[in-house]
Amino acid sequence: MAIQKIEHVGIQCRDIETSIAFYRDVIGMDLKGTLDHTNGVIKLAFLGFPGKDETELELIYGYNSDLPTEGKVHHIAFTVDKLEPEVDRLKSLGVNAIDAEITTLPNGSRYFFFNGPDGEWIELFESTR
Repeated sequence: MAIQKIEHVGIQCRDIETSIAFYRDVIGMDLKGTLDHTNGVIKLAFLGFPGKDETELELIYGYNSDLPTEGKVHHIAFTVDKLEPEVDRLKSLGVNAIDAEITTLPNGSRYFFFNGPDGEWIELFESTR
């Protein structure tokens, strides 16, 4: 199995700048970067702790404007070396795919979503960072 670590946890937000400021100024994380999704709607921001190359926090803006009181965590992502073999492996195990195909972001990173046993969203993430 090529899954290596938890890559990031995605949290939906109503205002990405307010959320960036909160996680930076209150929690103490550094903004590592932002990007506009290739779908032209979603904006993403990645934060991590200073000097640490560990799990990141991904803020997601524009995905769903009706955020529930609970359940703002959108997904958990796992790092993989090569995405295609892992997607093929999951499909061969009968895991329910959410995505029809692998998505490539403007920075070259790629991802694929599938469901866990309770319908939770899980992402396999091949990073260019």
